[in-house]
Amino acid sequence: MAEIGLAASVIAVIDLSAKVALWCSEYSAKVKNAKDDIERLQGETQKLKETLKHVQSLCDSPNGAKLQASKDLCDGVKDCETYLSQLDTKLAPRKREKVMSRCGIHALRWSFTSNEVDGIIKKLDKCRDNISFNLQVDQTYVLLSIFCPKAQVDNIEYRAEILKIKQEIVLNKLKSVDNAAFDSYAEEHNSRCYQGTRAELLRQILAQIFSDEGKLGASFFFKRGEGDRGHAEMLFTTIAAQLVQKLPSLAPHVHNAIEADPAIPTKTLKQQFDTLVSEPLGRLCFDPQKPSTIVIVVDALDECAREEDVRVMIRLFSQAKRLSSVRLKFFLTSRPELPIRLGFGDISGSYECLALHQIPEPIIEHDISAFLEYELARIRNDYNKSVPEDRHLSPNWPGQTNIQSLVQMAIPLFIFATTTCRFIKDRRCGEPGDQLAKVLKYKTKSQESELDATYLPILDQLLIGLTSLRKDEVVRKFKEVVGTIVILASPLSTISLARLLDISKARVDQTLDLLHSVLSIPSNADTPVRLLHLSFRDFLLDTEKREKHLFWIDAKDVHKILATKCLDRLSLGECLKKDICDLRTPGRPRADIDKQTIDAHLPLDIQYACQYWVYHAKECGSVIRDDDQAHNFLQCHFLHWLEALSLMGRVSESISMIDDLIAMLDPMINEKASAFLYDAKRFILNCLSIADSSPLQLYSAALVFAPKRSVVRNTFQNYMPDWISQQPDVELSWNAVLQTLEGHSNLVQSVAFSHDARLLASASDDKTVKVWDTTTGALQQTLEGHSSSVSSVAFSHDSRLLASASDDNTVKVWDIAIGTLQQTLEGHSSLVSSVAFSHESKLLVSASWDKTVKVWNAATGVLQQTLEGHSSWVNSVAFSHDSKLLVSASSDNTVKQTLEGHSASNDETVKVWDIAIAKATLQQTLEGHNDWVRSIAFSHNSKLLASAVDDCTVKVWHAATGILRQTLKGHSGWLRSVAFSHNSKLLASASNDGTVKVWDVATGILQQTLDDDSVVRSVAFSHDSKLLASASYDKTVKVWNAATGTLQQTIAVNSYVSTLSFDITNSILITNIGRIKVDRARIPSFPTSSQEVSSKSDREGLGICGPWIIWNDQKLLWLPPDFRAETSGVSRTGSKLAIACQSGKVFVIGISQDILHRYYS
Repeated sequence: MAEIGLAASVIAVIDLSAKVALWCSEYSAKVKNAKDDIERLQGETQKLKETLKHVQSLCDSPNGAKLQASKDLCDGVKDCETYLSQLDTKLAPRKREKVMSRCGIHALRWSFTSNEVDGIIKKLDKCRDNISFNLQVDQTYVLLSIFCPKAQVDNIEYRAEILKIKQEIVLNKLKSVDNAAFDSYAEEHNSRCYQGTRAELLRQILAQIFSDEGKLGASFFFKRGEGDRGHAEMLFTTIAAQLVQKLPSLAPHVHNAIEADPAIPTKTLKQQFDTLVSEPLGRLCFDPQKPSTIVIVVDALDECAREEDVRVMIRLFSQAKRLSSVRLKFFLTSRPELPIRLGFGDISGSYECLALHQIPEPIIEHDISAFLEYELARIRNDYNKSVPEDRHLSPNWPGQTNIQSLVQMAIPLFIFATTTCRFIKDRRCGEPGDQLAKVLKYKTKSQESELDATYLPILDQLLIGLTSLRKDEVVRKFKEVVGTIVILASPLSTISLARLLDISKARVDQTLDLLHSVLSIPSNADTPVRLLHLSFRDFLLDTEKREKHLFWIDAKDVHKILATKCLDRLSLGECLKKDICDLRTPGRPRADIDKQTIDAHLPLDIQYACQYWVYHAKECGSVIRDDDQAHNFLQCHFLHWLEALSLMGRVSESISMIDDLIAMLDPMINEKASAFLYDAKRFILNCLSIADSSPLQLYSAALVFAPKRSVVRNTFQNYMPDWISQQPDVELSWNAVLQTLEGHSNLVQSVAFSHDARLLASASDDKTVKVWDTTTGALQQTLEGHSSSVSSVAFSHDSRLLASASDDNTVKVWDIAIGTLQQTLEGHSSLVSSVAFSHESKLLVSASWDKTVKVWNAATGVLQQTLEGHSSWVNSVAFSHDSKLLVSASSDNTVKQTLEGHSASNDETVKVWDIAIAKATLQQTLEGHNDWVRSIAFSHNSKLLASAVDDCTVKVWHAATGILRQTLKGHSGWLRSVAFSHNSKLLASASNDGTVKVWDVATGILQQTLDDDSVVRSVAFSHDSKLLASASYDKTVKVWNAATGTLQQTIAVNSYVSTLSFDITNSILITNIGRIKVDRARIPSFPTSSQEVSSKSDREGLGICGPWIIWNDQKLLWLPPDFRAETSGVSRTGSKLAIACQSGKVFVIGISQDILHRYYS
């Protein structure tokens, strides 16, 4: 069956490729202003078709059955089939266009921009590469099985090796939180539970049981104040990484998901859960009769920082039951805080619950007693083994009376029992008997809190026997070191702590020596010091204890000290500087830099200071004033700080940090600081995407393309690269555009803000709705489900629901928190043009081209009313603010349309102008063309003029008289380019038919037909007329012997070349994407064969590649969206680039290659 499935899919893809090519042909005939893009898409489809024909021929071969059994290859072909089917649907005229055509309006239009076509081609490239890769892997296996019989035995080992490779790739790409798993080093010494203490209900034992049985797939233990363990941002990437380690067969599916969307680790929790966990698990092959059970443990959910995330996670966990291939179960533990209770209220009936706090007190008493008996007996035995017999504790130590006293002191806090046992066991503080006596002394005191009895024995023993002066010193050091530890947003090691506080490590160690009962203090100086339990932090920071014990810590004071210390540390020497990781090349992506390199150049205390200095300033109530420490730091190190955040993968967090600083501005003395901060926010928003991916572009693209009056630009103008000899002309001030959100693959029809202004939704002809974070511009959700264009979107007024209207005649209602489809409202008989919620969010109204308005219950999806009365399409609807009135707007039986756009020379003529006259006068109008003229060229003796026409002909004219001398026929496709040789004896023509033809100018006889196998865009002769170069849509440049037609060299350039010419030496090709070397020395050695040359060795000088200016094939300067090239040209000197943008703006930028050579020699 697999063989039939693959063969059928291959045939389907070949047929779809042909169908897409036919659509392209139809658009080519009717749409004149997008022929280049149409031809590019057609060419890429043809390449895909050829790949699939190759697969088909291999499937039909004698060993095809083995090849066809490959699941990876089948999946690759099916993915390709799905995408081509979607592309076919997009190319088909939409319903709206058909309706307009019936009204007599010519409505067929090409819906893709050049950038969108780039994206489509990239996806088709990816489909082709994926098929080729799997084909290569599976062919290797087939060959092994044919020639090496043992290979059949080793099939499992071979596949395991492939999985291992993919597993390593996935683990390198997934960010995961250190020490979040139950068996991590940080959790190693936490107390475990014992027989007789209802172990089956408690988290560690459960995790251990699941692990022993092989059911534990992953675990994540939240912990407030522990950096990334304190929030959900990396929850699902961590779980996915653990699942891939546990189940190697999951690796290819997670790998494909990351390849499809490399930014998935930064997306919403819903998208991460679906893409990295749910969907990959759903693709695993298990026995449906005996599905495997995978348990994921999530502990201390209440310690997750964002309450909204808690509710979202609970709802996502409840969706695990939808998987049929595997039994996925989530085991959660948490305190019953309000967000937790609300979250479980949302999924009532979908979970089993046990409330541990409702366990009767006798059971709690029994459990604590069992724990104390076991632990104290272990302490007694360990102590007796380590001392002479005369110092032994008695065999019945500590005795039942003392144990019961401890139990009564502990109830209901298990933490008292665990902390007390650590204290008694700690030999640095004294012998076990003495330590127990210190704890029991607190039994007789009237305690206001069980925490006093837990922690005061430990703290008071720090002061025993000290003078008043010495006590003050101990308390001061305690507040300095331990106060910092309990306030830190993320734990630090002792060495990092010492550096941050600017004190000796010995001072830190001495302060912590007697606190092992309450702190996890590793022997390794590079491992973070952690609180053993958050109740210790609560105890120290409790404001009611301010006057009751010496160790009380003022949180605001510590935050203030830490804010200052962070900025001091960051401002010291070269802790922050340009190119701190010595990347050197300005376009080098952050993804290429390993964590070890980053940590070596940015020590963990520096990383902490970069990430949290604003947090500490905010928490202590700091006020930002002109020329204060914060303002001065930003004026010196703003770009360095952003670079460091980028290297840490946290540059997007800078936006909220700047917002916090703006909120802290002194209302009186803030003119300079305010101007800097407001400009800084615009600066970050403008360059966020490139700053995140290529940190050093902060000093080039971000500065160069910032407005001339930008405070940041002018503050750091000395950082502008000296290799930019001529800066592009930019605006004076920031314009009204805050952000450009890129991601849709087709026209955007509608946008709407949520009413809390946190989100923005966009509806597109690509059949999706995208939801964006309005603060950072980050894509939060992509909502898929409509089968046609989405024409309208609207948020409910409580910002919980989102409605989308589509040309597929439906309205869909989405839960915006997790991106799940709640309702699909069906009933309209034509496309739905508009939707709106009532102001109390109870009703939803939709307008349609079926001339009706429908009112729905937003919660249930029940149709309440159908309002009829319009005689034509209804285009818009809206509720009054009291939700009592509804207004709808309709067409009046007519469609009026003003077609605006660029005018083009479509009059099928060529005009020749005399420019020697002061005022240019028209000399000739050359008539005789039957279609568009695509290219013209003068002969080098200026006597002839050639024109390339869409009617597949080349016409040669006498330049002086305008008389037609020849019409050269032979091409079967549009002509793209013509060029004369420098001796004016030969004429080359490039065509859409994939050939270059060389003609004798004098006789018009065809001399050579050069087969390029792809659409040829441009041709050029060398100055000695011996070589001919052609540039094609297959992203290659070919060099031919002009006399013999022999292909001498094929140069892969990985980009589209539209213009090319030889320099005077005939060894350099000057193109729109840069200068390319022609290796003339090697050409004579290969007179009869093609020579494949990598683009890396042959691209030199300046050029354009996608959103980048490149130099010697290296990324040099990123172009923001408004500065992207629709077309471009390089000066003959190779030092200037002219770039024409989609907006109509043209700018020139100069680059000093001499300086670049010095930098990169």
